[in-house]
Amino acid sequence: MTTEEKLKLVKEVGEEIVTEKELKELLNSEEKLIAYDGFEPSGQMHIAQGIVRTININKMTKAGVKFKMLVADWHAMANKKMEGDLDKIQTVGKYFIEVWRACGLDMDNVEFIWASDLIKDSDYWRLVLQIAGTNSINRFVRTAEIMGRGEKDELTAAQLIYPAMQTADIFTLGAKITQLGMDQRKVNVLAREIGNQLGFWKPVIISHHMLLGLSKPSIETKDKVKRTIELKMSKSNPDSAIFMTDTREDIDRKLEKAWCPEGDINENPVLEYCKYIIFELFEKFTIERQEKFGGDVVFESYEDLEKAYKKKEIHPQDLKQSVANKLNEILSPIRDHFEKNPYARNLLTQVQSYQVTR
Repeated sequence: MTTEEKLKLVKEVGEEIVTEKELKELLNSEEKLIAYDGFEPSGQMHIAQGIVRTININKMTKAGVKFKMLVADWHAMANKKMEGDLDKIQTVGKYFIEVWRACGLDMDNVEFIWASDLIKDSDYWRLVLQIAGTNSINRFVRTAEIMGRGEKDELTAAQLIYPAMQTADIFTLGAKITQLGMDQRKVNVLAREIGNQLGFWKPVIISHHMLLGLSKPSIETKDKVKRTIELKMSKSNPDSAIFMTDTREDIDRKLEKAWCPEGDINENPVLEYCKYIIFELFEKFTIERQEKFGGDVVFESYEDLEKAYKKKEIHPQDLKQSVANKLNEILSPIRDHFEKNPYARNLLTQVQSYQVTR
């Protein structure tokens, strides 16, 4: 694969790349590239974390990039996820890995590393303190959105040190690329700012799109990044998210209520699922309709579907039902895995019994 072909593939992942020039230089080098992603184990996995993350990571590994996925169990404890219960957090982490395995994640080129292993090394904590010493408290508070918090929230001391830990993760893992969602952008920028200062490098930031939740948009801000974060799919609002082991009935019910105004292609979550999931996994997508409404219509690109929807040639109800059918098809093997595999089934049962905390 040529550098240009690799770049094209990676650009499909990045809604924003800082910077494309630096990325091209990395892809053109002989270096064995490592990309970093980290996740807090918290609650059941939804399709943005499961399907979309698998699609994006597999594109990156196809381009020759190795992934180091940090299971951020200590970070989740600091952020009071799962009531700060480390045992529960680690069970959820094992469940997450099992979901990705069932999803078809390129496990040969993805290494899962637990934060609870990194923290055993005194050099890690030395780096955390060095990073914490580079800026004022206010600078770290401005990254609060990486934890699902706001700058005006009352943060604990543990949450204040979280951004320094996440920045240390990047350099400890040797990642020249950070590949996370737009909500993690601020801490990745922090890593770029202080990398050379601490004798490291400026990691290239590849921020992927945050899949919309199914609820009607309610936020008023015009700030693109803030809006993206506020409207993203969230497990704290279960009916706004499709989970990886949702039943057919769950999927139908949630799509039935989904925000999908006729002819409106802006911030339309049902159309987003077509763009970022269905057309990524299938060459064609059929909108199923009764004959009296024109019969089935087949689309070979998202762009054609979007144009037809904007012209009101596709009714929201037909779109919702067809998307529900396709999502059920995609999720059916994952459900089967968690029903038939005893290890996976036990993990899911435990996770479903836990209360999700913000």
